[in-house]
Amino acid sequence: MSTILVTGGAGYIGSHAVKALALAGYDVVAYDDLSAGHREAVQRIAKGIPGRVITLVEGKISDRARVADTIKRFDVTAVMHFAARLSVGESMRAPFDYYATNVSGTLEVLAAMAECGVKAFVFSSTAATFGEPEANPIDEGHPQRPINPYGATKLAVERALPFLDRAHGIKSVVLRYFNAAGADPDGWIGEDHSPEEHLIPRALAATIHGGERLVVFGNDYPTPDGTCLRDFIHVTDLADAHLLALKWLAQGGASDAFNLGNGRGASVKELIAAVERVTKKHVAYTMGPRRSGDPAALVASSERAKSVLGWRPKYHAIDQIVSTAWTWHQANPHGYAGAPKGQA
Repeated sequence: MSTILVTGGAGYIGSHAVKALALAGYDVVAYDDLSAGHREAVQRIAKGIPGRVITLVEGKISDRARVADTIKRFDVTAVMHFAARLSVGESMRAPFDYYATNVSGTLEVLAAMAECGVKAFVFSSTAATFGEPEANPIDEGHPQRPINPYGATKLAVERALPFLDRAHGIKSVVLRYFNAAGADPDGWIGEDHSPEEHLIPRALAATIHGGERLVVFGNDYPTPDGTCLRDFIHVTDLADAHLLALKWLAQGGASDAFNLGNGRGASVKELIAAVERVTKKHVAYTMGPRRSGDPAALVASSERAKSVLGWRPKYHAIDQIVSTAWTWHQANPHGYAGAPKGQA
């Protein structure tokens, strides 16, 4: 088996991809500057799968020379690219930072690949490239008109990839996922951001007595209960899609793009109700104003990923997804920093 470079491999989705790759028989290099990722995530995976070579290399994606050196040193044959800034709200406040990391940084990774002759690239993109949907569910032919810098930066890379294919032969699969959620069913790794902006972990934290109340951003959207509607897709299902994309490229598949979601939406209020069912606790929340850059509803059509890649998500029910996150949260109430001795 070959060695795969996973940028952002110590982060939330990236670490789940590292685990999936290792279980599939690949050696893996997780490349991460640890600004948002966790060394402990990679260590837990390496400890749990001792038969594979899993290496953490600290570095920034903007450092082309270090990326290229890593590719050469480990004889990397393909790259999965997760490293990015990913908050819609933050992107509205700090667009320069988002363009610097998500566009310029990604192009440095691709330039290092071209220098080293690596021809396979799996790109972590987002439903935010679509902007306000004209219809739901959203398929790959939907117009891409992002309404926030986060989505715009991901789309900028998407639009660069066909030219890099022509010029350098870098084949790519773009995976546009909707709302990543849940945690590793084995409990090894999970979601630990600081600050935490994703809805499920924030709702779980709001069940704790004395914890911070959840703020629901807007209740006047054109949805059944007035709150935003989102398509939650389990992080393990996303990792599986990345493996299938890698296989597609290895078998000579053409560059392509796929949407990844469950094809059904849950509103913020429905998500809160699911958290209360799973935890049997009350979620303390307050209503706040709409957050700039948030579409009312985003629901995926993933039929192309199913028919072309053979992708079959395993986690469909929102309670099932929340349950894996709750299991992780209970075992790691302070994230990786609070891991019991010997687990990290």
